Amino acid sequence: MARQGISRRTAIKGIGAMGAVGGGAAYGAKAARGSGRSAVRAKPADYAEQIARRVHETLLVDSHEHLPDESERLKGSVPGREKSANDWSLIFNHYLDSDLVSAGMPPKDYSAFFTTQLDPQAKWRLIAPYWPAVKNTGYGQAVRIAIRELYGIDEVSEKTVGRIAEAYRASLTPGLYRKVLCDVAKIDSCQVNAGSFHESDMPDLLLQDISIVGMYMGPSLHAYGKGIEVRELADWHKVIDAWFEKYARYAVAVKSQAAYSRDLDYEDVKAEQAAWIFKRVLAKEPVSAEDQKKLQDHLFWYAVGKATEYDLPVKLHTGYYAGHNRMPLGRVAKNPTSVCEVVRRAPDTRFVLMHICWPYYEEMIALAKHYSNVFLDMCWAWIIGPAVSTEFLKHYLTSAPANKILTFGGDYRLVEPVAGHAAIARRGIALALTELVDEGWLTVDGAFELVEPIMCGNGRRIFKLDEKKAACRKAPWV
Repeated sequence: MARQGISRRTAIKGIGAMGAVGGGAAYGAKAARGSGRSAVRAKPADYAEQIARRVHETLLVDSHEHLPDESERLKGSVPGREKSANDWSLIFNHYLDSDLVSAGMPPKDYSAFFTTQLDPQAKWRLIAPYWPAVKNTGYGQAVRIAIRELYGIDEVSEKTVGRIAEAYRASLTPGLYRKVLCDVAKIDSCQVNAGSFHESDMPDLLLQDISIVGMYMGPSLHAYGKGIEVRELADWHKVIDAWFEKYARYAVAVKSQAAYSRDLDYEDVKAEQAAWIFKRVLAKEPVSAEDQKKLQDHLFWYAVGKATEYDLPVKLHTGYYAGHNRMPLGRVAKNPTSVCEVVRRAPDTRFVLMHICWPYYEEMIALAKHYSNVFLDMCWAWIIGPAVSTEFLKHYLTSAPANKILTFGGDYRLVEPVAGHAAIARRGIALALTELVDEGWLTVDGAFELVEPIMCGNGRRIFKLDEKKAACRKAPWV
């Protein structure tokens, strides 16, 4: 059915034709600020193509990755994948591996595919029975697109895996990251969560978060406590203070993924209530689950307080679990309610709620609409569910302020699939905006005005990227 001069088929064709690569300058923020430069006025018959082109040409701020430095990757080092074979199967070994297990791949075949040096044909025979079931998921599409855009090979099949293996080996040369992230994915910069804080040798491309999860879960004395003797809770406070003093000027945010192991119901526990518990933990004496939670809650709020003092946003994992066969959906469903109390208690802290709490995203839109200190991040979401994420963005843009949404974060340990993920995100963003115009919720000019802020401008502002990049270039480890 045609609306406003363009059919659904034409709109989708226009969006899909843009692909993941190509030149063109990013659409600047000056037009949105009223600099006198007017938005492009597309003809009604081709607005889908015009929107897709604008989205394709605009840089993405990548708000979340787990990438090691390129120098480490070229040595074959991938955190969390130390036992994996450094061959073409490695590209399948983050997220897509979970879909293969979910589709029925036996543990023996899984291990042989990912950890042994079999020839490409032998490895193909291991995944061939499950490939038709997973190749169209978001995880599968990200890998397929990456292989197409990076290696020029359209499909993964018995006939192509040998060429894919050769292309993978040939790609492992200096410049890999800038080719994938900048040239193909058209990314402004990445924000990496790689342990407590990683002193990257690519500091203005791989910007870093401070991980606070080890400051309060455990806590992790070996990761943070070097240089200060820790005998009591006050000493641990000093450790946290020192960490922020050293790295806050370079960090873009702090991040916690504690939602993988507990509810997000952080209570206000005073230091005197937590001090004796900390001493028991330090002495490796038994601590009840109730008391352990009190200590975690106290230290969570202490770390959040330091982040607020240094004007760093607090990123919280919400929603779906990575991996397979372990997610307690009941606890995941409570994330929006629990985090609502967190953001209400700390109105001066900016909270970035990650992954749109998929699949409970409507509740998160309500939080972003109601609370001025809440920002939503679509990192990972596009490959968890591309179609669902397109609908989320439509709902968000017509419900909550557009200056509080971040629309991309690859969330990968491996750089190659980031290119595929970025292409999926661009297609989803273009499709969402086109459908909103098609349905009459946005004007064509209104759609154009949203592209730069939601793809790049919001991220640059929320995380103060210009300031952080300048600081990182002068960091003492560079």
